[in-house]
Amino acid sequence: MPTDSTRPLAGVRVLDLTNVLAGPFACHQLAHLGADVVKVEAAGRGDLARNLGADAELNSAGMGISFLAQNAGKRSITVNLKSEAGRDILRRLVRGADVLVENFRPGVMARLGVAYEMLKPENPRLIYCAISGFGQDGPWAQRPAYDQIVQGTSGVMSITGDADSAPLRVGYPVADTIGGLTAAMAISAALNAEPRGAFIDVAMLDSVLATMGWVVSNYLIGGVTPEPNGNENMTSAPSGAFQAADGLLNIAANKDEQWQALARHLCRADLLEHPDYATREDRKRNRAALRAELERDLRTRPARDWAREFNEIGVPAGAVLDLPETLAHPQVTGRDLIAHFDAVPGVGRGIDLFRMAARFDGQTPAVDSPPPRLGQHSDEILRDLGYDADQIDRFRREGAI
Repeated sequence: MPTDSTRPLAGVRVLDLTNVLAGPFACHQLAHLGADVVKVEAAGRGDLARNLGADAELNSAGMGISFLAQNAGKRSITVNLKSEAGRDILRRLVRGADVLVENFRPGVMARLGVAYEMLKPENPRLIYCAISGFGQDGPWAQRPAYDQIVQGTSGVMSITGDADSAPLRVGYPVADTIGGLTAAMAISAALNAEPRGAFIDVAMLDSVLATMGWVVSNYLIGGVTPEPNGNENMTSAPSGAFQAADGLLNIAANKDEQWQALARHLCRADLLEHPDYATREDRKRNRAALRAELERDLRTRPARDWAREFNEIGVPAGAVLDLPETLAHPQVTGRDLIAHFDAVPGVGRGIDLFRMAARFDGQTPAVDSPPPRLGQHSDEILRDLGYDADQIDRFRREGAI
């Protein structure tokens, strides 16, 4: 069960006006940290992610896997921000909120009449976080941006893959996810400020570039234009993915003592005497020849066997696993990272979802409720705002909710 130490944001109210991934993922982190996250969804449509994912039946039901993945622990209310009544509902929500998060294209909230400057009089302590592809200003500010667009414009694709396959997309929505994490970090920091109240501008492009520190700095400081290096770690050698008998084996012998231990364990002390491999820079220059020498021995046995033995002698190594293998591994199953929800409304069966990737005093934060059906909590939230049953019925008839 969640404890005080795993819920540092208990008592914080977050309005989640976001769609698809970057924004919902940011608010997903805040929910796990104890915040009361109210998901404000478009009346009649909801979050686009409700219709996305690998299960077509769940997509049709408005509970797509893409939605389920990052909306547990939230309450859902539907609001039509194109109606005056809908805007009034949002203003009332803002009066009692600490944070509002949106990921519309810059200018959309202003056209709806609910931009930060328009909401600030309702709550001067409001932390308003706007997540977009390229930020609130600049020549690309008005461009629509999905994850793959940002991967391409950030330079990530240009250095992913090898000389034959690059530019290559990273295999999951890395730009959306990093943008969401950046927003969650910034919001958490802003909640500590006094006086409280801020406009936070998070750009997915900026967020991704900030995580490319080594690559960016090698160019800015060292003048080296980054290139795609596949599975090779160009800062050291032998460091990369090597072919074993049954698959790939990652080895990171980045220190001289690790290289020496590796060579001796393979009974290849001759490599330690070879002038081409005497120093790290020598090994980097001659990495292809060194790879061939090592793989001649590594191909004789399974990757997992080598990994176990190398780690025992202080050489970082690990077999390359697929996702089912990783999720089934005791290292993951023993960390309490998967939450189970029984008979989820709108899904009709139980589901497993990933929790937050941080532990507090040995405990993993958890949320109490599964992802909500569209508008599941509308009446409850509206009653809390002071609307009576007749007003709620009228809102529904007029399409305000």
